[in-house]
Amino acid sequence: MVASICIHNATVFNGYTRMQNCAVLIKQNKIIDVFNEERFAKKVFKADTYFIDAKGANVVPGFVDTHIHGFGGYGTEDCSDKSILKMSEGLMQYGVTSFIPTLYSGTKTQMLKGIRAIVKAMGREKGARILGIHLEGPFISPDRLGVQSADSISPVDLNLMDALWEASEGHIINMTVAPELKNMRELALYCLAKGIVLQAGHTNATYKQMIEALQARIMHVTHLFNAMSRMHHRDPGTVGAVFIHPELSCEIIADGIHINPEIIKFLLTCKSLDKVVLVTDALKPTKQKTKPLIANGEEVYLDQCFYRKSDNAIAGSALTMLDSVRNIVSYGFNLEQAVHMASTNPARIMKQEHLGVLAPGYDADITILSEKLNVLYTMIQGKIFQKGKEICVS
Repeated sequence: MVASICIHNATVFNGYTRMQNCAVLIKQNKIIDVFNEERFAKKVFKADTYFIDAKGANVVPGFVDTHIHGFGGYGTEDCSDKSILKMSEGLMQYGVTSFIPTLYSGTKTQMLKGIRAIVKAMGREKGARILGIHLEGPFISPDRLGVQSADSISPVDLNLMDALWEASEGHIINMTVAPELKNMRELALYCLAKGIVLQAGHTNATYKQMIEALQARIMHVTHLFNAMSRMHHRDPGTVGAVFIHPELSCEIIADGIHINPEIIKFLLTCKSLDKVVLVTDALKPTKQKTKPLIANGEEVYLDQCFYRKSDNAIAGSALTMLDSVRNIVSYGFNLEQAVHMASTNPARIMKQEHLGVLAPGYDADITILSEKLNVLYTMIQGKIFQKGKEICVS
């Protein structure tokens, strides 16, 4: 077994800045040091150190997808641990080192089954790590369903929430809710006590109701602009609250369809970079090679994103996190900013303090990207993968 791994001759994006001609030293699944090539040349390494010559490539914190329903023909709606594990394997090849599988609203039985499947998969991954669970409902607005069904949602019910929490064995990380629902404050206090990050989404909240949500520490917003009350000069709504209040953070789906690229540019003139998170919101048929394409029980078709075949409504994204980063760069942002939104921000907002930064003490979850932003290597907890296959370094 090797004692340590050293990635050198690299352009390191530590999550905040770009550092040329650097090296990253990893030991026992943790980053031990980050240093320049001058120190690398002088450093005495143990004989059992494994070296990766990055040849100037970009070494970035692994991507963290905090809102994803499926990938490669496998989805959370399958309520199967095998599907979740297949998602893990597929996502790794696109630079994702950790993710939060996202469940749609459903009946109590469906949601409990989906939660238990994710819990069963945790710790058995052969690819990207499963951080926990994101519940996109069931406590959402009937007026802003998106493509979720009206019979799958529920009024706020603390007994139901308690059952979902118990089934998760404490692994619910984030939850999308409509702040305007009756008894939402009681739910928010419950979730705060459990450490669950609440997100405003699928909501018809007024601006006043969003202010009340802030008071209850609903501080993050799900897929900004989509399935929420729009900004109006008489009532700024949910969208306006994001622009007005610097403390609110938000997800964006950067596929060019869910949000026009010019609006993303405008958003970043109003919001601090550390408040914006790239997510895929990818559906089960993302990168699926066979047909039919089914998402949450309904047939969809692909035209840059997925549309529901029955009524042509946008059903969700076909993005990968790698494409999200490429798109953000193509919109005129630099790679440092893209990495901030794809890695550093989601880890911090979801309270995963061990991820999202390349610095001593952080987990060795790393993606190495070529100049053209192709994935060369993915490292997950110190294990090195290339084209989906683990490299034996013993």
